[in-house]
Amino acid sequence: MHDPLTAGRRLATRTVVWQATATALLALAFLAKGGTHALAALLGGGAMAAGGAIAARLLFRGGVGSAGTVMGRWLAGLALKWLVVFVVLWLGVVVWHLPALPLLLGIVAALVALALAATRR
Repeated sequence: MHDPLTAGRRLATRTVVWQATATALLALAFLAKGGTHALAALLGGGAMAAGGAIAARLLFRGGVGSAGTVMGRWLAGLALKWLVVFVVLWLGVVVWHLPALPLLLGIVAALVALALAATRR
């Protein structure tokens, strides 16, 4: 028997793990440039991974529901995810004065990892 909720939870977990791994590897690469660059990369990718984990928790929290309910949870999770990413991006650049390029590359690395995790079986 196929359980789509369990498959979805597994995919969400795998995606967050792949995002965290890609972010850690990018941060290690930026460590040669300096600690603030590595921290910025960690912060960018970490925001994507954390936002994705929050969105997945919100989506799968209610179990099976009507199409409208599931779509509403999905949209709310997506909005919350990007809110987390943009707040962390703003904090990193404006408040903490971290370099913007590693911060953005951390986000990009996490997005690439999301796409790879979603297409792998």
